[in-house]
Amino acid sequence: MKLLTKLTLFITLSKLLIVVLFVFLLPSLVNKVSFQYTNYYLKQQKKKVLAVIEKNGIDYYLQGDSTYGSYTMLKEEYISLFPAGNQRVQDTIETSQRIVENDTLNYRVLTHELAYGHRNYLLEIGKTTATIGEYNNLLQRFTLYALIALIGISILVDLIYTHILLKPLGRIVKTKLLDKKFPFRESLHPIKTSTSDFKYLDSSLISLMKKIHEAFDKEREFTSNASHELMTPISILQTNIENMMVEEGLTEIQQEKLSAMMKMLNRLKKIVHSLLYISRIENDQFAKNDTVNLHQLISDVMDELSHRMDLNDIGFTNNVSKKVNLKQVNRDLLFQLLYNLINNAIRYNKAHGCIYVSDTYIKGGPYTISIKDTGIGIRQEEFATIFDRFKRSGQTDGEGYGLGLSIVKSIISYHGYNINVNSEFGKGTVFNIIIPSDHVGL
Repeated sequence: MKLLTKLTLFITLSKLLIVVLFVFLLPSLVNKVSFQYTNYYLKQQKKKVLAVIEKNGIDYYLQGDSTYGSYTMLKEEYISLFPAGNQRVQDTIETSQRIVENDTLNYRVLTHELAYGHRNYLLEIGKTTATIGEYNNLLQRFTLYALIALIGISILVDLIYTHILLKPLGRIVKTKLLDKKFPFRESLHPIKTSTSDFKYLDSSLISLMKKIHEAFDKEREFTSNASHELMTPISILQTNIENMMVEEGLTEIQQEKLSAMMKMLNRLKKIVHSLLYISRIENDQFAKNDTVNLHQLISDVMDELSHRMDLNDIGFTNNVSKKVNLKQVNRDLLFQLLYNLINNAIRYNKAHGCIYVSDTYIKGGPYTISIKDTGIGIRQEEFATIFDRFKRSGQTDGEGYGLGLSIVKSIISYHGYNINVNSEFGKGTVFNIIIPSDHVGL
């Protein structure tokens, strides 16, 4: 999962968690706020009543009666004033029931004892809890909607900022890591960013890739130079030995030793030729301007290897479509690629075995060539190194030099293809060559 996706999920889920927690706590919070506001309202009403009594006297309310009571039309609020008993009453605000015109209602009631004209009076100011509840519901809805809007805006701002913040990292991955094929041929440029961590990462990758490319160039140059330099002494030695072998008076033992030396020189010469071949491929010394009919090319390879298949009684089936043409290829390299893979399929096959070459193509996807044999297979632990130079299978019969699949890998990389291998030890192997659709003509 990408870093941007993880951060997006984290931001969204964390905000949703806040909403869930807030919704869970909202009723109690709003209820507490509402009651605190109601208490404040009742105290303000008490101050107004006391101010009126101080200015106009208590008779302003009593008007000659011993008690006073007033309530709104819907009985939502009430004020009562009546003489207090002998027992002192503390100021309180509590929720209790009151009977108003034979209706028992729940009120939030403020009780206050006041002294006026050598007498004590109790002042009660009440507000129905039902009214408070209505305010609670309205306040909860308003608060919830406001919270959701703020969370939505917050998520949007966070996502935009995160996208902008991680955009340089995405460019680093795209230009330095994604779909990069070795050797790195294009020049690398630093990514513009104000984040020091990304600058350090970008510069480190550029430095590392340059070092790898330099090391590869040195190795390639050494291989090319060493191969060229070796050809001269090998040719001289081969000529001298050939001249010695035709001389008269050589004993049978001397002839055998010279023959062994000639065999070793031929082996060394083939190895050097293979290394030079790989070096030429890696140095782009082959043109890619041919269009090749794949079915016909495989038939040509089969004709050249038919004698080997006949010796081992190996069957061969070419199921590749006759309509498929590969564009922008080098025919000789492609021939060598198929030759090496089919030759290996013969070499490591069983007596009376089979080789199947087929293709698959899904519209809009890559084109795949599969070369399958019924041979001895490859051990799982050998998969990682089968394309390495001078790496030979543990089941080899001594034939070959361990460079055939290295040449295959070089040709695959040179054309921009991919290759993978599937094998079950003792049952056979399948090599799949994956070709981009823009290289295929149908």
